[in-house]
Order: sequence, then C-alpha cells, then structure tokens
Amino acid sequence: MQHVLVIGYVWPEPNSSAAGTRMLQLLQLFRAENWHVTFACPAAKSVFCVDLRQMDIATKTIQINDNSFDEFIKKLQPTIVLFDRFMMEEQFGWRVAEHCPDALRILDTEDLHSLRKARHQTLKDGKEFHIDQLKNYQLAQREIASILRCDISLMISEVERNLLINDFQIDEALLLYIPFMLDEIRPEAKEKLPTFEARQHFVTIGNFLHAPNRDVVLYLKKEIWPILRKKLPKAEMHVYGSYAKEHNLQLNQPKERFFVKGRAESAAEVVKNARIVLAPLRFGAGLKGKFIDSMQNGTPCVTTSIGAEGMHGELPWNGIVSDNLETLIEETVKLYTDKNRWLQAQENGFEIIQQRYQKQFFQQQLLNKISTTQKNLQAHRTQNFFGSMLQLHNTKSTKYMSLWIEAKNQSI
Repeated sequence: MQHVLVIGYVWPEPNSSAAGTRMLQLLQLFRAENWHVTFACPAAKSVFCVDLRQMDIATKTIQINDNSFDEFIKKLQPTIVLFDRFMMEEQFGWRVAEHCPDALRILDTEDLHSLRKARHQTLKDGKEFHIDQLKNYQLAQREIASILRCDISLMISEVERNLLINDFQIDEALLLYIPFMLDEIRPEAKEKLPTFEARQHFVTIGNFLHAPNRDVVLYLKKEIWPILRKKLPKAEMHVYGSYAKEHNLQLNQPKERFFVKGRAESAAEVVKNARIVLAPLRFGAGLKGKFIDSMQNGTPCVTTSIGAEGMHGELPWNGIVSDNLETLIEETVKLYTDKNRWLQAQENGFEIIQQRYQKQFFQQQLLNKISTTQKNLQAHRTQNFFGSMLQLHNTKSTKYMSLWIEAKNQSI
C-alpha cells in the first residue's frame, strides 16, 4: 500500500482559498485509493482549517531547521512525499532525499510564484511584463531548481507548464498538468440555480492574504466602481474575502454602494446569488478559484487576460475579458442588463467546466503518472541530470545552513 506524506505550507482551508480546495482534492483522491496519508505542516492551525481526521488522515506538526523531522520521517518511511509549494521542498527536500531516498518526490506548485510576483513588481514599477524578466529573477531560479529536484511537478495551468517547457527548457517528463478536478454539473443542479431576474449586484471574492485579491479590491474601489455605479444606479458592489484587516474593511462605503463584508460562510451561496463576478485582476498566476466557483454556480465573470489565463483554452469565456478599462466597463454594463448575453455567458461557463476540469480524467492521469514513475524511478532520475546535480548542491548548502540554524537555536 502507498503511504503519502504531504508536507503542507499551511493547513488546508478549502473555504478560504483556491489553494485549500486544490489540496483537498488531492487528499480526497489519495484516500479514495485507500492509500495511507499523513499531513505534516510547520504552520499553526486556524479555526477554519478542515478536520483531516474525519478523512482518516494522520496529522503531524513539524518544525523547520529541526532534526525532529529526521526521526519522524525515518520512522514513517513514506513511499510518496508531496511538497505543498516549492518553499516546503526547499526546507524539507534534502531531509526527505537523505532519509527516504526511494520515496517518489512530488511538488504541487499551486501556481508559479515567481511569475505572479514578477508581474506584481512590473505593475508597481509601471512597466510592461515580459517573460525574459523571469530568467534573471532569483525567485524563479529557486522555484525552477525545486521543480528540477522533484520527480514530478504538478502544474495547475497549461500556460505555466508550456512556459517552463518552451522558455526554460524543462523536460516535460517532469511536469504534469493537473487543474482543478471537478464533478460534472448535472442538469438538475443547473435548474435549481437562481434565474437572471432573481439575481442582483456584483461580487468579488478572494482571500485578503493573497496580494492579487487585495489589489483588485483597490482597483475596483478607485478606478472601476466610481464609473460603473453611475451607469447602474441600483447595483451594488459586494466584496468578500477571508483574513480582511482593518484597512481592508475601511474601504466599506455604503453611500457609494461599495460593501466590504469579510469572510463568506459559503462562497457558493454568495456567488450564485450575484448577477456578475467582477474581478479584473492586474497580476497573478495559476487558475483562479473564484472563477471556478462562478462557473459552477452559473454566474458570468468579468476579468482581464491575466484573470482568465489558462482557464478556458479555446472555449469562449463566460462573460467579459478585457485589459482596457473603458471597454471592460462598457461591456460589463451590457452583460449586467442584457438577459440573452448573460444566459449565453452562463452556458459558456458550464461548458468550460464540463470540457476542461473532468475529475475522473485528471485523477487517472495523476495515478498513471505516479505508477509509471515509481516503476522506473532510477531511470527517471538518471535522465534528469540537472535535477540530480541541484539535489547534490542543495543538500550541501541547505543542509549545512539548516544544521547551523538548528545548532544556534539549541544554544539560545
């Protein structure tokens, strides 16, 4: 039987972030295969994290730069180790390689952090982003080194998988495209959704700890809503998101019909009662959970090319995609008021979910990749020479830095 150790960046909160939803989907797949699963994490638990014990998943709080992890993993002896984001591979990868060399090492990238942060920096600098900027970006070097050290890296976005293959010459054998894995939307579920007439207002939703979400709220407040509210005098803008701080909540302006409401108890309920999800993201990476929620609940979306990136392939978007502010506002008004346009956008969203996020297909893709890679693990690693080289140097540099920090901590 397989024993999977997941080393989490945080404890999963599927109601707070798309990353939490993604992790839960992976855990559910492993348990459906009757694999033994242990989830270990150095972060503190919040009241919103899912109770993994109800899924029969063992949990363990671990510490960085501490040899207690060595004893833990030597005793556990997992057959698969999945790192939740490259930072966890940097912290614990050398210990896994040293004490469980035969364990399959999988990195779930979530998104390309370096791409998101580089786009953010160019926005702050008032410049246009170009992919060549990543090649001299230290975070990209760290992230891609982590990808090379692992046996398989799960890519949530086709765009990011292709970027790594075409622009960074990463061997595609190391990369596996696994987007959100979703159930089919059945006709009876569609029939229960609120109608065009029953819905009202705009909504945006997203964890306030995530920089693109904080930015989009400010962009809405300062640039978009002042114009849009004049064109639609009865509409309201509702902003939801976990971990809102006081300065985020201070954006709440009822007189302007701009409401900041904090955490939503149910993202699905919030989204399905809105007429449009309005989230013109100015930077970001990966796939956007807010738009998945929108499509599943029949709510058209208005966003930018970055917001829609990697989500719909060649299929028509379920709403509006525009990087021009004036066009975005004009088309949003039409979508909000024209029932026929709205219904077509809704149908486009259903079609995107049905064709691009088939749960059974991608689950089987992942299981097949794990099986074939484990059967040929040594040949797979021999083929990945640069990964082996980076593993050697990382073990030497990261190991001794970690041991130094560990010794320093013990002396305090």
